[in-house]
Amino acid sequence: MKSDHLLRQDVIDELDFEPSVNADHIGVAATGGVITLSGYVSTYGEKLAAERATRRVEGVKAIAEEIEVRLPSDKKVADQEIAQRALDVLRWRVGIPGDRIGVKVEKGAVYLTGEVDWQFQKDEAAKAVSHLSGVYTVQNQIQIKSPIQVTNVREKIQKALQRAAELDASRITVKTEGGKVILEGKVRGWFERDLAEQAAWSAPGVREVLDHIQIGP
Repeated sequence: MKSDHLLRQDVIDELDFEPSVNADHIGVAATGGVITLSGYVSTYGEKLAAERATRRVEGVKAIAEEIEVRLPSDKKVADQEIAQRALDVLRWRVGIPGDRIGVKVEKGAVYLTGEVDWQFQKDEAAKAVSHLSGVYTVQNQIQIKSPIQVTNVREKIQKALQRAAELDASRITVKTEGGKVILEGKVRGWFERDLAEQAAWSAPGVREVLDHIQIGP
């Protein structure tokens, strides 16, 4: 098991390595595998990128996210302008049904509503608006209303897990209740847990994923 000192240094190195993150103003602390990120960044998208980079580091069990999005006073953007730019980028982004997504902005917080057919569309919508200047946070309230109904969802997910070279599929169990998938078991790190969750969301007909996978040796 890594010491807190080594784990902290690995996270710092990964943040420095990530091109979409300016790590100069991000503080890192490690206690028993729990990483605390503090400081500030210039966009909400950069904040998400810092968290993703931290989760890639082996030995990270949990993350306490305390990074702030801090904009220079002369670059503050009005809510109305953010909302219009968000609507535009959702319409332009290939694969996102922008006409089915609603946008509300309140003091830099973007609220996404509406319905899409797939989880990746919901994720892409949030990703598209997270990098807009003036956005402090994104509340993704989009619902998934897939018209596809598949009876062998569990089998498809298990096969997807077995195909993933980075995963030990034997340590993960899959349960299904209609369009809901429940993942249980244990993996070595956040990266493997994310892969398992992505595999579950990739199966046609899945509308909800409950990830109960634990991280440990």
